[in-house]
Amino acid sequence: MSKRDYYEVLGISKGASPDEIRSAHRKMARKYHPDINKESDASERFSEVQEAYDVLSDEEKRSRYDRFGHAGMGASGPAGGPSSAGGSWSDVDPETFDSIFGDFFRGGGQGGFQGAGQGGFGGHDFGGFSGRGRQAGPRPRKGADLEHEITVPFMTAALGGVETIRLADADGTVQSIEVKVPAGIASGSTLRVRGKGHPGAAGGDPGDLRLKVRIAAHPWFRRDGLDLLLDVPISIAEAAVGASVELPLLKGSVAVRVPAGTSSGAKLRVGGKGIEDAKGAQGDFFAVISITAPSDLSDEGRQAVDALHDLLPDPRASLPWAGSVGS
Repeated sequence: MSKRDYYEVLGISKGASPDEIRSAHRKMARKYHPDINKESDASERFSEVQEAYDVLSDEEKRSRYDRFGHAGMGASGPAGGPSSAGGSWSDVDPETFDSIFGDFFRGGGQGGFQGAGQGGFGGHDFGGFSGRGRQAGPRPRKGADLEHEITVPFMTAALGGVETIRLADADGTVQSIEVKVPAGIASGSTLRVRGKGHPGAAGGDPGDLRLKVRIAAHPWFRRDGLDLLLDVPISIAEAAVGASVELPLLKGSVAVRVPAGTSSGAKLRVGGKGIEDAKGAQGDFFAVISITAPSDLSDEGRQAVDALHDLLPDPRASLPWAGSVGS
């Protein structure tokens, strides 16, 4: 099969400048390189492009070709030289090589180079530009974070501690992970466990495990930020004449004085006895008063309450609507 005209191979005119030759070569080499073009004749086309560029990029060879055509190349010319041996890149300048294949070495091409060996890529010799020192293939990428929700016991959230959670990997393997819970953590907060997320790609680090925290209810305590609240029932007598009641805290207990005349809903504060967070901020303790009326009185007790009723003022007498009822 006769050789095609080199100018025709590169798609340029005989008067093309060196820059036009270089630009055309970049375009055609990228189009026909077998690691990019999977057509059956891509390798032959690529070698043809290389051969044409080898001649037309060299001033002396180009002059001889313009005068005598392919016959002027001789046995020592391109047909028997390195450029016909699978498309050598030994004569290509670094700028041209990077322009054509830089994206692939940096992981930006479609699929990258396949079958890279020690002497080149896909069985092709790239000479002094074989890619050594460049990154062949995708860059390492960190894995995605894994999100999970956990419920933490009230006391652990208030005082801090360690919780063990069990998570299933993608392959179904269950792993136990210890999670440090800081004191005073609020419901809705997120805890991060480094390196326990999805695996990374191309040797990248794994992602993190992000745990959204919910706080379990306590049998008697409630929280308002760092403040600790406790509902405290008292009797009618304690509300009327006052009392001292012993109440539990997160640690230990405290005696709280109920003033005479205390009403339901009153909050009695004990400063600095609430929750202390990991940064040292501290809340208060509040006893929330609820007056409890007896439901089962003895005859003696009823008589005592009736007598007390006659002695106590009407608590509704001073209300704005008091005069509009019962008349």
